[in-house]
Parts: sequence; structure tokens; C-alpha cells
Amino acid sequence: MDIKTFKFTPAWEWPEDAGKTFLEVLRDEKSDESDRLVAAELAGDLVVVNDELIDTLLSILQRKDASETLRSQAAISLGPALEQADTEGFDDPEDTPVTEEMFVKIQETLRTLYTDGDVPMEVRRRVLEASVRAPRKWHRDAVRGAYKSRDDDWKLTAVFCMRYIRGFDKQILESLESSNPDIEYQAVCAAGTWGVKGAWSHIVSLVTSEDTEKPLLLAAIEAVPSIRPGETAEILDELMDSDDEEIADAVQEALIMSGEPWEDDEDETLH
Repeated sequence: MDIKTFKFTPAWEWPEDAGKTFLEVLRDEKSDESDRLVAAELAGDLVVVNDELIDTLLSILQRKDASETLRSQAAISLGPALEQADTEGFDDPEDTPVTEEMFVKIQETLRTLYTDGDVPMEVRRRVLEASVRAPRKWHRDAVRGAYKSRDDDWKLTAVFCMRYIRGFDKQILESLESSNPDIEYQAVCAAGTWGVKGAWSHIVSLVTSEDTEKPLLLAAIEAVPSIRPGETAEILDELMDSDDEEIADAVQEALIMSGEPWEDDEDETLH
């Protein structure tokens, strides 16, 4: 199977040797950059990720002669394994894609690279975004510093990180008003993660507006039950019968999360 074909194939349909294929492409410096980028992206999928793939991604991330794009993708792909290991722990090896030793190595490497001013900015941003998937004490100051930057890219990284680090409600609320749509989107996601009460009016305005872009609308729908679960059905009423399947599914999921009763059309016809 051509490496790019994997990208358009669901992970559960990948052949058993998919991880080996990704590893071979990543290690082959003669492979096209585009192929190595795809391999780096897919190597972080929890279906295939393991210590060997992680170690290869770390090696690429640390190479100064590798492109910033490839190094950045390698960093991003470390995130899922970090989060899974941090969440599940190491009591049952089947629940964790990497060993505890590799988990520690990822954390130490990412922190070292983040504090190295000689590492390109784009790579440092992705390093921070990956590392917060397993939050540690040093992240709070790192995120605070990134948010204070006048550079919109750093601010975007900071708001993304606020989805994983508590204590930034004020900054999240400020970011909801950003003229940068990417920052606003991340702020909506962060507000939903932490149930930021002050975000309610903004979330409602997004859900009820016909002009809200679909990705932002989906994020707002997801945020509703986290902030005011008891009002979820009322606020999302107009979207329950959306012709867009993705939106309708998001509404249903929000209703389930809220714990509010919900009936679809089939249920209603049976009563």
C-alpha cells in the first residue's frame, strides 16, 4: 500500500504491518519529504504507536538538519501517546501505547527543546502543544509566556494549550473576542473543556447564528452541556433536526452529555 493511501484509509483498516511501513519511510532519508510527513503524521496514531516509532519521531524532532515542517509534525504526533499514557498510567501495558521509560523520555526531550532558544519557533510551538497533553508544573509559566507574546501564532498555541491546563479562564474569555478565527475556535474549545461560565453568551451567539462556520459551530455545540447542561435542549433545539449529519450527531452527543432527555423522530412515532 502506498504511504499516502494510508492517510485516506481508516486506521482500523490498516494492515498489521502498517507501523513497520511508517517506520521504514521515516528512517529512509531518501524518501520524498511528502511521504515522510505522512508517515510522521500517521505514526502517532494509537493503533500503531509504540516505543520504536516514538523513538524515531524523537530522533527526527531533534535533528537540526531536518526541515521545520517534518520536525513540527514529529512533535505533534507525540501528543496522543503522551495523553494516553498520562491518563491510563502503566499498570496495564495493554492500555498504554508506550513504556513508562519512553513516556519520561518524551517529556524530558520536549521540555529541553522548548527551553532551547535556538530551536525554530514553529518547532517550539508544536513541542509545547504536544507536551501539554501530559500537563506538568512548568507548563503554566510556558503557556502564560506564550499568551503574552505579541505574535499571534504564539498566542494561538497558548490558547490551544489552555484546553489542557487549568486556571486560564480570564485569558479564554479574552480570546473569545479575538479577531483571529483560529484563536476564537481554540478559546471555544477551552471554554467547553473547563465549563467557563462567562463564555455562555458567546457560545449561545455562535450556536444561534446562521453565519457561524461549521467547525466553530461544532465546537460551540460541544461546549454547551459543559457550561449549562440544564439548558442544552433549549439552546440546541433549532439544530436537532439539521440536515447536516455531523451537526445533528454533535447535538445528540451534547444532549447525552447534558443528561437531558432526548427523543428522535422514530421514538416519537412509537409513543
